[in-house]
Amino acid sequence: MHHTKIRSVKYNFIMNAILNASSFIFPFITFPYISRVLLPYGVGKVNFATSVVSYFSMFAMLGIPTYGVRICAQVRDDKRELSRTIHEILFLNILVMLLVYVVYFGAIWTVPRLRADQELFYIMNFMILFNVIGMDWLYKGLELYSYITVRSIAFKAIAVCLMFLFVKGPEDYVIYGMISIIAAVGSNILNLINLRHHIELHPVGDYHFTRHWKAVFFFFLMSVATTVYTNLDMVMLGFMKGDVEVGYYTAAVKVKNILVSFVTSLGTVLLPRVSYYVEHGMREQFLQTGQKALHFVVLTALPVTIYFLLFSRESILLLSGASFAAAAVPMMLIMPTVLFIGVTNILGIQILVPLSKENLVFYSVLAGAVTDLMINAVCIPRMASAGAALGTTVAEGIVLMVQVIILKDRIRELVQPIQFGKIAMAVLAGATGSLLTRQWDLSALGVLCISSVLFFGIYGGILLITKESFLCEILQQLKQIKRRS
Repeated sequence: MHHTKIRSVKYNFIMNAILNASSFIFPFITFPYISRVLLPYGVGKVNFATSVVSYFSMFAMLGIPTYGVRICAQVRDDKRELSRTIHEILFLNILVMLLVYVVYFGAIWTVPRLRADQELFYIMNFMILFNVIGMDWLYKGLELYSYITVRSIAFKAIAVCLMFLFVKGPEDYVIYGMISIIAAVGSNILNLINLRHHIELHPVGDYHFTRHWKAVFFFFLMSVATTVYTNLDMVMLGFMKGDVEVGYYTAAVKVKNILVSFVTSLGTVLLPRVSYYVEHGMREQFLQTGQKALHFVVLTALPVTIYFLLFSRESILLLSGASFAAAAVPMMLIMPTVLFIGVTNILGIQILVPLSKENLVFYSVLAGAVTDLMINAVCIPRMASAGAALGTTVAEGIVLMVQVIILKDRIRELVQPIQFGKIAMAVLAGATGSLLTRQWDLSALGVLCISSVLFFGIYGGILLITKESFLCEILQQLKQIKRRS
């Protein structure tokens, strides 16, 4: 028997929240600098390249990032079986990656839009390699969140230093591309080095490569559909409207992604745990975990969505500077996706996937991808970056709608503990209070500082006064921790 020390969900959540906070803080440090140095044109170039490469990366990764977490969580108590599983998955992964590279380099040589920036595309290819050899899914399946967090933050910090040292003008966008790879996946090299501590590296025999195909293929289809509508807008915008509009859209999406990573941080931690509950028939724990996760998302995502919808203009000016002012409308249009993605992350990844119903999740995501494609085709030529934002929001809304229909028998049970009335009242009061800052003559920073304190202060205050159940439970636990210390 092989036992990796499994930490509590709370500990993992805190670690993953720190990891997500770092994904939020680093763009916050670097993006204001980068957007002012590279301008919409340079930012657009790098983000167009990143979006294109992420398609190739998605094919190379198959559906392994999600499938790997689930399968590793199921066999983590048996080192030999875990080793066998990792060997099989990694072999499939490398095989597919080599095929993807053939197509990738072929595309750089033959597609004029890519050939025009071939130096940037040559450098960005490392994104694919590092994603495959990194095996992040193994470390998540073993719930090693403190390791993932420390290592990721270290590489992000290195990337920030490199950025300030080497990116000095608009012509340095290729260097920025290289540094963004170090920030995103550089730490995956350590994953490869540390592999020997968790599995046997030598062949263990009795391999069954084909047993993964069906599930991996399904997760792959799901990631295709998701990547289509998370990156399609950027690629269509790049081809139809050029790098500057991609730059505007990037600024809006940057803020949205930061908020989404915060809202979904609990969900990421729960997948290995929930898969374990389902595998061992622990229905009560499974339901409770789902209820808590959904409650957390509504409690955090709803106020965050409303606040940034109201203050999108100031957020863009502070984060990206006046040259990105045109990004305020796309940001406003894309904000509802923070709530939609938060909820679908729980319903799809935390509830349907552990129940082995990934085919139904795929249908919901496919509906979103088709919707996104149609709206983009109609709206991008007329509305540019605002059209791309609208397409994404409607697509995410459709995904949510389909998943609610699929789970119609369980939904009532899942949302039962959520006190919607209290939350809505608190959001409304917070919004009203924060809009007072519009009367005063303040800079973007001033408006954001004062309005956020008013909004979230009033929101939290009303939840406390009305004794909102989830908040009371958290405070109760904090009191217990304090007593112990």
